[in-house]
Amino acid sequence: MKTFLRGALFVALMSTSALAHHGNAAFDVGKTLELKGTVTEWIWANPHCWLKFDVTTNGKAVNWVVEATNSADLMERGWSRLLFKPGDSVTVALEPVKSGAPVGRVRSITLANGKVVGTNYIQRP
Repeated sequence: MKTFLRGALFVALMSTSALAHHGNAAFDVGKTLELKGTVTEWIWANPHCWLKFDVTTNGKAVNWVVEATNSADLMERGWSRLLFKPGDSVTVALEPVKSGAPVGRVRSITLANGKVVGTNYIQRP
């Protein structure tokens, strides 16, 4: 079952990534969720960086995956490949996908020390 869920998440991520270059159709544009969680993985890559984090509700952890822009744009906004490490506490403001999957697009992240890093996405029609 766990393998199936990872496979389904991979498919969701890949389709979300493809759509990100062609519009906002997958995202619930204008809706923002704010989730507190623990970093499980920070993927510093191009064309997009990815943050994976666990959100625990009623004793059950759900692994969320959020997309950020490319590393060059993020560096201009104060991000780095060393910004997050597994176990870090974060509060993530994100634009979720419409399907309800635990996937979204980063708006901003508040670190445990109170520092806020953002993406400043420009919404285009």
